[in-house]
Amino acid sequence: MIDPKKIEQIARQVHESMPKGIRELGDDVEKKVRQVLQAQLTRLDLVNREEFDIQTQVLLRTREKIARLEQRLTELEAKLSAEEKPATVAEND
Repeated sequence: MIDPKKIEQIARQVHESMPKGIRELGDDVEKKVRQVLQAQLTRLDLVNREEFDIQTQVLLRTREKIARLEQRLTELEAKLSAEEKPATVAEND
């Protein structure tokens, strides 16, 4: 969820950037801008920085684990291949 203070800050900036005639309508315009921002940002289904950082760490650990598993698989395939070669040679004799 986005920090309400950030939404308030953005709403204030939008309000201040409006033409003078609209700004003179006062707090009603700023309040409406804040409501629209809140509604639209909620629909975006955004994550906060903490959630993003946590998922980044999970992804890094997962990548490391996959790399270790790929290495282990390569080693096991090489070992299996080496064990099969002598058996094939012995069968041909």
